[in-house]
Amino acid sequence: MDSAKRVISGTWGEVWVDGYKISEASAGQAKWNHTKQDVEMCGQMATDSKVTATKGTGSITMHKVYSRFRDYADAVLAGKDTRATIIMKLADPDAYGYERVALYNCSFDDATLMDFAAGQLGKVTCPFTFTGHKYLDHIEER
Repeated sequence: MDSAKRVISGTWGEVWVDGYKISEASAGQAKWNHTKQDVEMCGQMATDSKVTATKGTGSITMHKVYSRFRDYADAVLAGKDTRATIIMKLADPDAYGYERVALYNCSFDDATLMDFAAGQLGKVTCPFTFTGHKYLDHIEER
């Protein structure tokens, strides 16, 4: 890294759900959480571990502007397990490039119908799980 300006700012993050840009998005996260089992081994005191499963989790935080995702809430009540594809992007103009990752088979964990507090700007956080990902673009090390 030749300069601190190369550190990517989240200000340049973008989120799309099923091809629609979520312009009111203010934060996003996606990660794999690993399930590990301890492995005791003869000849060493330290307990090692082995990954036996993984679970994709994430969230989108949005400024409250629309009744976003109301259709997903209605679908669940109708007995439908609606899934989505989410794409997240970081593209800071001072960075060495940009990255986009697609998250597949996304299932929202809840449906916030209303959440407010006096004197506070409205925001909604939508947690989700996913079962696959693919980097569509990535930043190469220089």
